[in-house]
Amino acid sequence: MSHFKVGSVEVHQRPTQRLSDPPKEPETLELYQGHKRGPQYRSLPCDIILDRNFVLTLRDGTKIRTDIFRAKTEEKSPAIVMWGPYGKSGDGVLNLKVFSHRAGVPQECLSGYDSFEGVRLDPAEWVPKGFTIVNVNARGAGDSEGDLRWWGTAEGRDGYDAIEEVAKLPWCNGKVAMAGNSWLAMVQWFVAAEQPPHLVCIAPLEGSGDPYREDCFRGGVPRFAFSTIVGGMLQGRGQQEDITAMNKLNPNSSEYWEDKRADMSKINVPAYILGSFSTSIHTLGSIRGFEEIPHLEKWLTIHATQEWYDLYSEERTTDLHKFFDYYLKGAQNEWPTTPKVRYALLNYTEPAYVNLPFPDLPWNLPLAHSQRLYLSANHTLSETPMQESAVLKYSADSAKNDGLAFEHTFNSKTILVGPSSLVISIASPSHNDMDIYTRIRKASPGGDFLYHQNIPLPQGAEVPETSVFRYLGPSGMLRASRWHISSELSTKNWKVLSNNNPEPVAPGQTIRLEIMLWPTGIVFEPGEKMVLEITGQDSGLTDFPIPPEMIVNGNVGEHHVSVGSGEESYLEFSTIALGYES
Repeated sequence: MSHFKVGSVEVHQRPTQRLSDPPKEPETLELYQGHKRGPQYRSLPCDIILDRNFVLTLRDGTKIRTDIFRAKTEEKSPAIVMWGPYGKSGDGVLNLKVFSHRAGVPQECLSGYDSFEGVRLDPAEWVPKGFTIVNVNARGAGDSEGDLRWWGTAEGRDGYDAIEEVAKLPWCNGKVAMAGNSWLAMVQWFVAAEQPPHLVCIAPLEGSGDPYREDCFRGGVPRFAFSTIVGGMLQGRGQQEDITAMNKLNPNSSEYWEDKRADMSKINVPAYILGSFSTSIHTLGSIRGFEEIPHLEKWLTIHATQEWYDLYSEERTTDLHKFFDYYLKGAQNEWPTTPKVRYALLNYTEPAYVNLPFPDLPWNLPLAHSQRLYLSANHTLSETPMQESAVLKYSADSAKNDGLAFEHTFNSKTILVGPSSLVISIASPSHNDMDIYTRIRKASPGGDFLYHQNIPLPQGAEVPETSVFRYLGPSGMLRASRWHISSELSTKNWKVLSNNNPEPVAPGQTIRLEIMLWPTGIVFEPGEKMVLEITGQDSGLTDFPIPPEMIVNGNVGEHHVSVGSGEESYLEFSTIALGYES
């Protein structure tokens, strides 16, 4: 087994799912106009040359495999690279078929030669537009040599090498972009930070920028499900980083984890960034990318749907076409006048307000106002703190996930935007630590919980109870012993945990904690209710079912929340008043 270190940290590895067939030889095929990969796929609108299993060589001699889709022409073209671990051209184990209703994306919209999470950057869509599509199997994925890396600067260097190799190919005009969602977006932060000379622009379409703090140890709480499930799917011929083992063996911040926090300040190319509220992994990465990329040629759209559904929409294709035409072809179109931020506000019971233009993140603008609501003994959120004090209790280790709920009824239309924070005085009488989960829900005037439907479905179809289809509201979590804030990484509106030097809590000791809830955009109509939940387990939905053995409750017994005089617990959030919603 080959060894891999990040700094001084030895990286544990595990096998990928072994491919049984021998590696396929490179070949060049001509796919004629009207060709279909299968009866349910769309046909190709023009002749396309496919360089299948084309080999790119990285700086250490490792050979990785790509599929290159280009026009049948002598004219040179720019390249759009999709870099990922799931299979380069519709041939991977992970695809839309495994999700209910194909996440709202009809199979007949795609050619079958697209890369999963490579968005609608389908050769059938983009080769006729004058672009070459390059779908890459990352190091260790599929038939690519080497051991698979989970993001970080090592994968960034691999991407640098691949982009420079692509730029030298005879059909390429020397201009290369990257695009993709999730993993395919996350890797772009790292590749762009390496500053390959021929990388012209990037399109990270929802990608975490710090998987340690945004997923694996969000709020300091260890979470193994995503890495375990995804790691069990990845196919290859070598090893892969064992993220689950690294979670357990290296829970504190280290060279290993900090290497996976993308340095956005080194990104010097234009960026088309997407984000949404529905993802449980990527929202913060999208927003931090927009905030920290140190130039003005960056655009952020927070949309109102789910990441996969949006990726394959006509709206996204049209918008990306303008962006790529401007930067890769030099087209003199209207792209530079695009608002820097386009933001969605969710109504839940009515269509969302979408593409609302702002010059910056709305909660950073003067139109945003901070509001504070206090937790009260009668389970309401009050505009003024209680004069008397009280202690409210909930069972933090209950299988029923019993908790506390506090509600506030809005008398006028109120728009909640951006991150929120819960400041809470809390104790655990019988344990030296606490995992605290919180969520903002929206309820009808009658008290019924509401949700935003992320993906339209046929009339009468049941809406699956997964985060792919339902957005409940923004959430936050915190392990009490890991409350320490990094002043270096935190910003005005977002506090980042250092995840260093955990400090056990004395049983029975009341401590004051601040829990950050992820950014959102919710419209509350008059009479509707905001409900704040506090629980001992995550009450949210997941993209797919999580086996019970992967859900670990670190709590013991009750948690006691202090409210009222001297120990006010409160929820703080930003609101805006606009004319768009009239």
